[in-house]
Amino acid sequence: MSDTFPANGAATDAQPAGPTFSLDKLYVKDVSFEVPGAPQVFALDIPGQPQLQMNLAQSVQRLGEAAFEVQLGITVTCTAEDKTLYLAEVQQAGLFTLAGFDPQTLDAVLGTMCPATLYPYARQTIGDLIQAGGFPPFLMQPLNFEGLYAENLRQRAAQQQGAGTLGDGTETAGNA
Repeated sequence: MSDTFPANGAATDAQPAGPTFSLDKLYVKDVSFEVPGAPQVFALDIPGQPQLQMNLAQSVQRLGEAAFEVQLGITVTCTAEDKTLYLAEVQQAGLFTLAGFDPQTLDAVLGTMCPATLYPYARQTIGDLIQAGGFPPFLMQPLNFEGLYAENLRQRAAQQQGAGTLGDGTETAGNA
């Protein structure tokens, strides 16, 4: 894309040709860190490695014609011997402008590119919370959001195949 220059030499705003994607605002919407057994948990002699469980959640809210809020929720729970050592939760959000996409591509961008953009910030916040809570660093590995999105599409397709319709238009769920 090239800018056009009028006779006075100033650049004019050229309209982008094709789809546009921009991150307009990045923010932490909610954050929580809990150590239910503190301070006794720091004196525990834990044999072996603690168990870590990470859960992801994503939500999208359309705010306007091309404006979207995307939230990526991450919860990390660390347990040992049926005791919760800590629980860290972050809702990382961003305001995105997405224009010029067909509906299928828009869904894919919201399900892959947007959470992939938010993930490094959420990962940093989770890591900082865990360390500030007095625990060893926890390095969250990169995630394949395209693979997660593809799995989500497969699950949606399976749900749609599992739902049938009766002659009167009433939907039923079950196996065919």
